[in-house]
Amino acid sequence: MGQPPHGQQGHGQAPQGYAHAQPAQGYGQGHAYPQGPQGYAQGPQGYAQGPQGYAQGPQGYAQGPQGYAQGPQGHAYSQGPQGHAYPLAPQGYARGQQGHAYAHHHAGYPAAVRRFDPDRRLRIAGLWLWAIGLTAGAVLNVLFTLLGVIESGGSMLSAMLVGALFAFPPLVLYLFVPMIIDRYDPEPWWCLLMAFLWGALAATGFSILINTGVHIGVSSNFGEPAGELVSASVSAPFAEELFKGLGVFGFFYFLRREFDGIVDGIIYATFCALGFAAVENVLYYARASMQGSDVLAGTFVLRGVFTPWLHPLFTSMTGIGFGLARESSKTWVRAAAPIGGYLLGVALHAVWNFLPTALGRAMGDIFMPWLLLWLCFVASFFGIIVALVIRKGWVIRDHLRDEVALGMLTQDELELVCSPIGRLRCTLGWRGATGRSFIRAGARLALSKWHTARALQGRNRTLSADFIGPLRQEIAQLRQELLARAPR
Repeated sequence: MGQPPHGQQGHGQAPQGYAHAQPAQGYGQGHAYPQGPQGYAQGPQGYAQGPQGYAQGPQGYAQGPQGYAQGPQGHAYSQGPQGHAYPLAPQGYARGQQGHAYAHHHAGYPAAVRRFDPDRRLRIAGLWLWAIGLTAGAVLNVLFTLLGVIESGGSMLSAMLVGALFAFPPLVLYLFVPMIIDRYDPEPWWCLLMAFLWGALAATGFSILINTGVHIGVSSNFGEPAGELVSASVSAPFAEELFKGLGVFGFFYFLRREFDGIVDGIIYATFCALGFAAVENVLYYARASMQGSDVLAGTFVLRGVFTPWLHPLFTSMTGIGFGLARESSKTWVRAAAPIGGYLLGVALHAVWNFLPTALGRAMGDIFMPWLLLWLCFVASFFGIIVALVIRKGWVIRDHLRDEVALGMLTQDELELVCSPIGRLRCTLGWRGATGRSFIRAGARLALSKWHTARALQGRNRTLSADFIGPLRQEIAQLRQELLARAPR
């Protein structure tokens, strides 16, 4: 099914000088709608027959003219298989089968993918805020580093170079783990880079400013031990989780098309936290190196080997909160889940910092049981993440089954999109980058339909509905490219 079909009834008119493409195989002559799947009565223009000749709309919505159901806020939705409702084509696209949107194109040629970008202004605003926060955080990092170098008489500079050598190389392994786990719909590399840089520069810079101010203020009034305890157990958890969480919020609000649910919240939170931890480790390793190589070795084993995932664990609570808000259509969940996740992350962070700071040297007596408890906690959390990723794969498969019934996907293509090693198969096989793009488009289509279905249940409007048609068109074009390069 290389070309989206156009017909004579109920379709957008092609611009002057353009010819309508012929109907694809298996489609009704003169119509742009597919034959009804088994178990569905063929109605006007290929829709299931409802009362008065109109298609039956989603539950709770009034039926509208021309075979379309009336959706929330006056938007029209067409009825698809299994009760799914699909939105009509966005402006500038011709209506196709089951709510498909196709850009007009020359007959006999694959349709060029028309980039539909309804949230461009929002993304640009988010990019500006990200750049401003990043710049301000970088300036604060430089200022506090210079102050440390000056106070140490210059010795801190060489120590920080040693710290950087211990802090940054392990990131190759740390960053690889979440990228392996998120198999079905990996986040774009530039999003992950933005998350990492936010944690490394913005979150660290603002957190250093607040923690240092709290430490100085409390120490001057209640003594140095009180300053250490309050800054480590109160200020650090609240400030650090807040600024790392703001990075997750940025993707949730400004880049919603790249934020689908709990798994994405955890991935973005992990990359923010790993960036934060890397810069923080430079300071810890620098101070340890100034006390001797044995202290440096012990600090590296503790922070770099046993507990590199504690910061990701804490911030992932906020990521889960935003993920729940993204998946839910209930207003109270969308408001309460991010706040609850943030407070849980703060609590875990505070508990981890409190005992070592409060007990001091006495902590050595209970340190190993304490460490083992946290390691078990982190291992359990990784198990939960794997279960959530598997659930995401099920969601994608469930919302692509009707695409197979409609002829938009073949069964083999469905299996490729839903395979946990599908991207690897494309990389090592003949499909290459085009195959990976096909998988991503298929996953995005499924997740867009998922968000649209949940929005309809809550009688809400979602931008995800506007991407369904263009994504189907992108899949059709990518299939043409794959067929052209397939082995003969």
